[in-house]
Amino acid sequence: MKILQIVGGKTPSWYENGNGNPNSTLDGSQIESDWVDLDADLYYWTKALRPVQWYPGHIAKTEKELKEQLKLMDVVIEIRDARIPMSTSHPQMDSWLGNKKRILVLNREDMISTADRNAWATYFARQGTKVVFSNGQLGMGTMKLGRLAKVLAADVNVKRRAKGLLSRPVRAGIVGYPNVGKSSLINRLLKRRMCPAAPRPGVTRVLKWVRFGSDLELLDSPGIIPMRISDQRAAIKLAICDDIGERSYDVADVAAILVQILTRIPSVGKHCVYPLTESALS
Repeated sequence: MKILQIVGGKTPSWYENGNGNPNSTLDGSQIESDWVDLDADLYYWTKALRPVQWYPGHIAKTEKELKEQLKLMDVVIEIRDARIPMSTSHPQMDSWLGNKKRILVLNREDMISTADRNAWATYFARQGTKVVFSNGQLGMGTMKLGRLAKVLAADVNVKRRAKGLLSRPVRAGIVGYPNVGKSSLINRLLKRRMCPAAPRPGVTRVLKWVRFGSDLELLDSPGIIPMRISDQRAAIKLAICDDIGERSYDVADVAAILVQILTRIPSVGKHCVYPLTESALS
């Protein structure tokens, strides 16, 4: 059995205040301070580990094809993992999309708290980004997404009719990191399995246009990820959330860091970490 000891970083305030007891009472400033420190600790913890990198051969081809298809899109729907929305944002996405109309979908909303949901909604609203929260497995948010895509691109057919051209379906491209739920959302919209989907990265490998009714076309695309992930804090989060291929990291390393993160969350850490007492192990 491989045993990895992660050392360093600051001791969370709830641990200090409660003499190791996570049931201790904290005020808001202490909790906020712990989360500010966490990213710095993640940087420290990951320095000694093998870098998490994953770039299957089909992604380079997909990236090239996707850039060509972007020219045909009226609106782009970017899917991110609601648990780690910043870590599932491609660093080149803004430059690729330019001024194209865009909808941001935070999928797996059932896996985050109401407080986190509200905080992210406020954060993106201040940036002027339209956000839809969804649960691709149950279909929550999918119909709203379809309506919003058609509303945002409505001016396409207004301009076509002004030129004497017939209306055509709105073209919406679905883009995002691997395993964030792109194909599942499309299948829920269509109410049938048109795109292969599975709870692991790299299932979709080709671009595919599908028709939704008579006025919307959707492009399902394979997950795209940078050739090199320079921020290993984000890479570790991708590994923890299973948004990157398992061959790219050492499971024991990632598990050790996850345990460290859990100790920073009193409501979770006390249930997941501290029941492992000496008596339980004997």
